Amino acid sequence: MISWLSKIVFLRLMGWSIEGVFPQLKKFIVAVFPHTKNMDFIIGVMTRAILDEKISYLGKKELFNPLTGWFFKAMGGTPINRSFNMNKVSAIAQIFKEKEAFRVAIAPEGTRKKVDRWKTGFYYIAMEAEVPILLVNFNHAKKKVSFLKLFSPTGDIEKDFKEMKVYYDQAMQP
Repeated sequence: MISWLSKIVFLRLMGWSIEGVFPQLKKFIVAVFPHTKNMDFIIGVMTRAILDEKISYLGKKELFNPLTGWFFKAMGGTPINRSFNMNKVSAIAQIFKEKEAFRVAIAPEGTRKKVDRWKTGFYYIAMEAEVPILLVNFNHAKKKVSFLKLFSPTGDIEKDFKEMKVYYDQAMQP
């Protein structure tokens, strides 16, 4: 029911399209770029519903309180402790190791603001958890969600980031 309704709203009424192949793997990081609008959450949730795939996102543990926690969990949220004394990369990699299936959406920018540099956490999580990174682009100008490439990090972060950015840049071309 939700998939059908999402198709009508997202594809027909909102005019968005989805292209590319969503991998049928149990574990990977979904790196969504760019993440610059509040609407990105809605686009992600609707895309997930259309695909009928389970994809989580990470949220600060404070969101998962008794009042709002049910909502964020229902939306696919996984709470993460963002305190300074905790290694977030290892904590998230541990979630991958503990679950039989875990796909998590992470924005390389780490925020909705425009940034000059990506955060490195998503990359190091993939390395430590030994999972690939699905490069996904939200192109608001074209109203298109694109599954670009399933990327396996090599450990050379500078080289890998350059290669990933090429895919994202191509997806944003007019």
